[in-house]
Amino acid sequence: MRQKVVLITGANGEIGHGLIQYLAKNTDSQIVALDVIPLDKSLREFCKTYIVGDILDQMLLGRLVVEHEISTIYHLASILSTKAEYNPETAHRINVEGTMNLLRLAVEQSQWQGESVKFIYPSSIAAYGFPTLNEKLQAGYMKEDEWNHPTTMYGCNKLYCEHLGRYYSSYYRQLSADCGGTATVDFRSIRFPGLISAETIPSGGTSDYGPEMLHAAAKGEEYNCFVRPDTTIPFMAMPDAVKALISLEKVTKNRLSQLVYNVTSFSISAQDIYDIVMAAFPEAKIHFVVDECRQKIVDTWPEGVDDSAARKDWDWSPEYDCQRSFNEYLIPAIQKRYQNSD
Repeated sequence: MRQKVVLITGANGEIGHGLIQYLAKNTDSQIVALDVIPLDKSLREFCKTYIVGDILDQMLLGRLVVEHEISTIYHLASILSTKAEYNPETAHRINVEGTMNLLRLAVEQSQWQGESVKFIYPSSIAAYGFPTLNEKLQAGYMKEDEWNHPTTMYGCNKLYCEHLGRYYSSYYRQLSADCGGTATVDFRSIRFPGLISAETIPSGGTSDYGPEMLHAAAKGEEYNCFVRPDTTIPFMAMPDAVKALISLEKVTKNRLSQLVYNVTSFSISAQDIYDIVMAAFPEAKIHFVVDECRQKIVDTWPEGVDDSAARKDWDWSPEYDCQRSFNEYLIPAIQKRYQNSD
């Protein structure tokens, strides 16, 4: 008898850490964790099993289908924005082909089980793209269907995978003989802003200048911030990111008016982050040394997003505003992290 499980890909990442701990402590979910590197030892006790493997490995995914009855997939595995620009073809293969593999797995599981497998997909504000800084500054807060003209491979991948989710949910094999006759995947996506975590080290996102400032200051290391002081984008503390994923997964499908939702907590400039960090770590050595190429990317992302659809459809509301994010979550936890490592 196969046991129902929740599959989490990219389980070692920033979101994976928080999500695994939340599910283990607050639900009776049996978790199967998948990542290309061995799962963090601190997370293993929370999982039914963990698998070291690649989402491009068809044999591995086939084994998952044979051994487990998957009820929900949290597909967190991806190559992030900065790393993706150094090797866009590899990023496309992992971010898009890997997602297609898992969507196909979800469809097969849905058809076999006779009910839809939930597929929870974290997208990104990188799916937006403004051609000029002036247009960005004039645009205001973005709805989900506005300015979807990404300029990075990561953004292109995220936007395309949102469309793939829509296809596999509603139009998969629409000319086949059994069109509409079998269960298909229940795809739900969140467009995240920049995420800041106290538990994991920043890992290649173009919005990571925020958490990088904090971690460098706590370690006593010099840091060159690669964007201008006035650069403003939306951010969110990691506990709220986990909360958003859990909330979207829980809501009944008939409440959802769309498949892709913005969420946000607070918009803040790099200068504001600098001021907060310096107040907490007065000895920190942080400088603004603009990397024009990375700055150009951040300038294509909105200063803020409109998350009114998420608030209406599934009662989204962040618990951590700017002050609470830094004063109650980030700064104390990061200080403790590096004090313990001394």
